[in-house]
Amino acid sequence: MRRPIRAAAGPGRVSAGRGRRVRHALAGATVMSLLASGCMTVHGELAVLPGAKKSEAAQALADFTEAYNKADKAFDPGLDAGRVTGALGAINQAGLKARSVTNPEGNDRHQPLELTDARFLIPKKAGWPRWFVADTDSNRDKDDGPGDNRWVLVFVRNGADQLWEAAYLAILSPDKVPEFKTDKDGHVEPVPADGKSPAVAPGDMSTEYSSYLKDGEPAHFAPGPHTDEWRNIREKNAKLPGLTIQYIDQPLDTGDFAPLALATKDGGALVFFATRYFDRQTAAPGYTPKVSADVKALMTGEVKDTLTKEWVSSQAALVEPDGADSDQVDVVSRLQGVTGAEGS
Repeated sequence: MRRPIRAAAGPGRVSAGRGRRVRHALAGATVMSLLASGCMTVHGELAVLPGAKKSEAAQALADFTEAYNKADKAFDPGLDAGRVTGALGAINQAGLKARSVTNPEGNDRHQPLELTDARFLIPKKAGWPRWFVADTDSNRDKDDGPGDNRWVLVFVRNGADQLWEAAYLAILSPDKVPEFKTDKDGHVEPVPADGKSPAVAPGDMSTEYSSYLKDGEPAHFAPGPHTDEWRNIREKNAKLPGLTIQYIDQPLDTGDFAPLALATKDGGALVFFATRYFDRQTAAPGYTPKVSADVKALMTGEVKDTLTKEWVSSQAALVEPDGADSDQVDVVSRLQGVTGAEGS
């Protein structure tokens, strides 16, 4: 940003009228300089504005897809590091890092990702970060029948000089993509972290889901593959012959891992949120936990009888309106990946 222009000192006195004209001219020159350099924001911290133009959102999606394909083809996390963040970024970058070790020659099975039929859901908000959602059709599914799904990506931008980055990805069947509340201009409505309209505030989702996975409380999570079925799988894993597995769940809800939510037409919300968990595998005497090549690539220490894996898990949930009697939270998507490991 250019520094404001300063008036040069002159040898003589300047009349009051001329002084005012000089000051006004200088002020105008400074404003024009700031506008030309792109550094000026008129009360940007207070004005409620759309998070992005549709053309800008479309370009962000195209830039993400291009970077994702380059990184996937080369198994090089550096090629899309500037286009991912948050939960998706942690999972993506760790996965690419592991595969760069196990497959240093790159991905000989690479199939370019295509994201089409994009619908952009852009909320209005004040200040930064700004964000929007892209509801897309990928070439990773079958467009008819039970295999059909939508890739729903959340893009975040933390400042005018920052890139748009994908922070969340939810893969949803078309019937799980809700109708959203919109204003007269067609913009969707964001739900703040402490929003009271949905039965559970978005800011509480990470903590409550972590608690639920630990002991089944709070009990307002609807049955499904990411809730009671996931808890049942964990219970079975804890009793494997010659091996015990302990799970530790933690909220992950600050910075680019903060939850983001859109209001649905029925008064509820679609909430994107993240958690972190650890699984600690301890083998019986005479046994050693098995370590996959991808996990070994991320591991520190040496496995003797214990392997601890760190995971980041990204969820999307449909939350009922406040006042719903039961099953207030339906976790409709969960993506997870190992981001670190330790042997001992």
